[in-house]
Amino acid sequence: MPQQVRGVVAKAKGEPVSIETVLVPDPGPGEAVVQVQACGVCHTDLHYREGGINDEFPFLLGHEAAGVVESVGEGVTDVAPGDFVVLNWRAVCGDCRACNRGEPWYCFSTFNATQKMTLEDGTELSPALGIGAFADKTLVHAGQCTKVDPSARPAAVGLLGCGVMAGLGAAINTGNVGRGKSVAVIGCGGVGAAAVAGSRIAGAGTIIAVDLDDQKLEWARNLGATHTVNSGTTDAVEAIQELTGGFGADVVIDAVGRPETWKQAFYARDLAGTVVLVGVPTPDMKVPDLPLIDVFGRGGALKSSWYGDCLPSRDFPMLVDLYQQGRLDLDAFVSEEIALEDVEAAFDKMHSGGVLRSVVIM
Repeated sequence: MPQQVRGVVAKAKGEPVSIETVLVPDPGPGEAVVQVQACGVCHTDLHYREGGINDEFPFLLGHEAAGVVESVGEGVTDVAPGDFVVLNWRAVCGDCRACNRGEPWYCFSTFNATQKMTLEDGTELSPALGIGAFADKTLVHAGQCTKVDPSARPAAVGLLGCGVMAGLGAAINTGNVGRGKSVAVIGCGGVGAAAVAGSRIAGAGTIIAVDLDDQKLEWARNLGATHTVNSGTTDAVEAIQELTGGFGADVVIDAVGRPETWKQAFYARDLAGTVVLVGVPTPDMKVPDLPLIDVFGRGGALKSSWYGDCLPSRDFPMLVDLYQQGRLDLDAFVSEEIALEDVEAAFDKMHSGGVLRSVVIM
């Protein structure tokens, strides 16, 4: 029997979100109902509200979440009622080309719950990234639930569901940062700050944080940056080269996703170094005036990182364990805890850059 819960809904492009009554059906085969405990406010949710993802309004927002499985549908064996889980927006199928070649983090398939959550009048909702976790409870594909240590703080570990995992994975998985390597991270919002933290976990020797905002640079320093560069007053490429003996960093991570920052990353790396693009560009963006001889002559690798190339079943439990050991400060990413009613105000705070993450507590 459907349950009535509160949820944050974006009804039309650019309009403020509202709190609505949402009907959550019983889970069908392969599905789970999760009682949400905490959900981070991510830029992707704002993109949904602004129509930047698609136009399938109304959206049930929220996707960066942790909670407890309440019930499961037929055939679900990996999770059970009572399990504490972090939600992920990419369930691995196990049968596509990527999965069959042993690279499930590149899984081509998309699995979401087939049943639909609705408004009271029957209007079907489009859950953000197949999750829709700005709600007291949500219906998801069971493969989107990853069991982790139940004693962990939901507000902190839920952030692994999107932005923090993207940054950590850009360093650890995509960039293959290792002991003693030099790393530069351009853009130190939530994703970039997580890339700094990931580089520290991986044992990087020099970690250079680059941003226009001194507050973000301070956050990056607290998370492990050994040096900071304000690119509003200093040439970022020259500064990175100077801090790495004149050579450039072994790995440069662009957490902004603009042509100018990607070019900075390209020229700020050492010969045969690696560029990792984790900031998401818009479709119209291009990198102009990049001589092909520079691509050839500098060698190395130019990579993009999608969701930190993560495999939730592998990475989430490991990262939660590091958090519980005090080796990964996920609490530092939680700038404030808010209520469902405060999501619209949290979107406004994103523009000022005053928070790493606002987290909704249910």
